[in-house]
Amino acid sequence: MIQLEWDRRIRRANELTSSYPFAAEGLRYYSRVATFQRSLYADIQQALADSPAGEFTGSLRDELDLFLLLPNFSRYLSLIEQIAPAPLAQAAAGLARKGTPGWQHAIEDFWHGDLETALAVGGMDEEWEGAAGGAKAREQLLAWIFLQPYAEYLADQCENTIVDGAPSTCPLCGGKPMVGVLRSEGDGAKKSLICMLCAHEWGFRRIYCPACGEEREPQMAFYSAPEIAHVRVDVCDTCHTYLKSIDLTKTGLAVPVVDELATIPLDLWAREHGYEKLQINLLGT
Repeated sequence: MIQLEWDRRIRRANELTSSYPFAAEGLRYYSRVATFQRSLYADIQQALADSPAGEFTGSLRDELDLFLLLPNFSRYLSLIEQIAPAPLAQAAAGLARKGTPGWQHAIEDFWHGDLETALAVGGMDEEWEGAAGGAKAREQLLAWIFLQPYAEYLADQCENTIVDGAPSTCPLCGGKPMVGVLRSEGDGAKKSLICMLCAHEWGFRRIYCPACGEEREPQMAFYSAPEIAHVRVDVCDTCHTYLKSIDLTKTGLAVPVVDELATIPLDLWAREHGYEKLQINLLGT
């Protein structure tokens, strides 16, 4: 991923702080996190500039360069201590005290773990309330934020990735979709999904649930609000799961991963109506 993409994310987050004041605090936090991620991506890009492009026959997560990553973890934790909400800042301080062995364990535990069950919505809700299991959820979130630039760099090096069908999880790393995207195609719109870890985007079916595989049209629906018409909530009434999609045919300047963060009222509406999010975002919502 070129630096311009990170710049787009940061700029969009800063723009939306005034448009969506209810999300301003979270967007300012994300902007600082993304600034760190941009720097880390650049460091990784420079260090691996002479490496051959990846040709992953299995999962992108078969790769993990701890020698490259671990020296950056201390400054990352220091930043999170300064800018994150109190529970996550405290978790960063606690992880910092564990030293290199603890950092390596946290990184490996997330990277090699099951992304289908990691960072579940319920787990993060418990985490913010300080319930049992919260420490684990916090470390998972910390590792996820840190490893995103590395995963994205690896994904950007993949050449001519061929995907069979329209998988419900990322064909490169197995991550769940973070957000859907709608783009113009002919007289309609084509849908794709963006991975929560490596940011890879792949084509997907318009009427199909990525959580349970439901494809009966009466069970699938979407909702939106006039104030944020370019973002919609795609719901499945079979498994009661939802995923937000960004309609770029309505707002071409939107940056899907950022606009997803900003539209908190849609998450509140979905949960009030009994739907559970397929994959939380970096704000834990």
